[in-house]
Amino acid sequence: MNPKQVKNLPAARACLYGTGIDKEQIDKPCVAIVYAQNEICPGHVHLDRLALSVQRGIAEAGGTGIKMNIGVGVCDGIAMGHDGMKYSLPSRELNRDSVVDMIKAHGIFEGVVYIGACDKNIPGYLMAAASMDMPSIFVTAGPMYPGQVNNKGADVVTAFAADAQYALDKISQTEYDTIMEESCPTIGSCAGLFTANSMACVTEALGLTLPGMATAHAVDNRKYRLATQSGRQIMTLIKKGITSKKILTKAAFHNALIVDMAIGASTNTVLHVPAIAKEAGFDFDLEKINHISAETPNILKLSPASEFRMNDFDRAGGIALIMKRLEKLLDTKVMTVTGKLSERMQSVKDHNTDEVIKLVQKPHSSTGGIAVYRGNVAPQGSVMKESGVDPDVPSLFKGTTRVFNDESDATKYIKAGKVKSGDVIVIRYEGPAGGPGMREMLYPTSAIKGLGLDKEVALLTDGRFSGGTAGICIGHIEPEAYLGGTIALLEDGDQIEIDMSKKEINVLLDASELQNRKTKWQRHEKATSTKILENFRKLFVK
Repeated sequence: MNPKQVKNLPAARACLYGTGIDKEQIDKPCVAIVYAQNEICPGHVHLDRLALSVQRGIAEAGGTGIKMNIGVGVCDGIAMGHDGMKYSLPSRELNRDSVVDMIKAHGIFEGVVYIGACDKNIPGYLMAAASMDMPSIFVTAGPMYPGQVNNKGADVVTAFAADAQYALDKISQTEYDTIMEESCPTIGSCAGLFTANSMACVTEALGLTLPGMATAHAVDNRKYRLATQSGRQIMTLIKKGITSKKILTKAAFHNALIVDMAIGASTNTVLHVPAIAKEAGFDFDLEKINHISAETPNILKLSPASEFRMNDFDRAGGIALIMKRLEKLLDTKVMTVTGKLSERMQSVKDHNTDEVIKLVQKPHSSTGGIAVYRGNVAPQGSVMKESGVDPDVPSLFKGTTRVFNDESDATKYIKAGKVKSGDVIVIRYEGPAGGPGMREMLYPTSAIKGLGLDKEVALLTDGRFSGGTAGICIGHIEPEAYLGGTIALLEDGDQIEIDMSKKEINVLLDASELQNRKTKWQRHEKATSTKILENFRKLFVK
């Protein structure tokens, strides 16, 4: 049954009148405005205001925008460092399912405007958009501005690093308090190229937003103008019959991954992009990451890999300039919400400045910012943000393991000053099944950086990292410890080699010793406190 027929069902029509809208509004094309506003996540505080701007644009273009505050907006900064982080990744599926349920159940909508912000909100909405194949456009909520501490830029990673410094009396109580107060000075998603902003950039690269959306800041009036324009544009998409799958093609995903590699985005994009592609009907080969990375120069480094942040990126030209400089690598025939990508490229001016966005001829590196690693520690793969590794780190890093079965134990060890040069911190049973929930490891990685050891200490985990992670850090190790992967067999004192040229992590043990340990292995169980976590674990345990 189509939307017009649903709206003419007697009970449906009566209930719609009950919301306060009139006959004229009901009979116009109805557009769902989906968002997840709350007052605990700085990236989500203003989504209701953006929704009003979108609604105004829809009305101006002859439609009826109906706001639905649905979905989950977890603040990873607040959830981090305790069991709350276990709920962050599962919220991606909650977002997808809640949107699909509401849109499919009511059946009156001809298009959807998605207003997303922090880390699992945007990918969950993208999964919903891909699965339903309706006219769709995205409004991303925008970054916050960076803080200022001691005349230097600051962000949430600055706050995490200060925690370890304070624990070892490297900074005073006053300095600590100042950093906490000044690191996140405005609403918006965190100021660096962390997961929320990485996914906003990916969304623009996929062609599902208006140009400039990813980097327009939350407190910039440009964001609200773009939101109003997005409301108008969804009506154009409805009239032309341009649905999400006409935009989310295999070529569009390829383009987005090229951009992802070029900007050195969060390793979490490697979790999310394949999940979105699957909803759009495409299989995703993990090796594709390395193939694309090998052909894509890394032309952007933002915090945590440099002192530049999203505001600098925005002023330099944002995603539009990234794609202009990568034009020869991209398929410009793909469709976007404003027409062909080639048409977008025509209006982009490149003044050949390279302070923030490097020229392709003079990149930070000739290969992309993210790589998939294998080897006997990760035979099914793992992920490293190579753009976050200091250039002075040798391509072959060797170290000695210190093994932990819980993130909190590892963090205590680091903050106590026990970590030393040449350590390889192993944090396991933090994978999707083992956690369960696959926590981010920004606390321990930032603590290592805060102690000035990010060039000398490595961290391996079957958990994942924040986009704010920098250093010799490899996550997403598969098989995870809970499922009996090699990482479950590691012991204190094992020798590890991380070979960045071969993209491998290996423990220097022969196969017979690993097999001997395997026969003696007993799974480390962590209790699940809620049905959400129990159900999430079941997705990964056959």
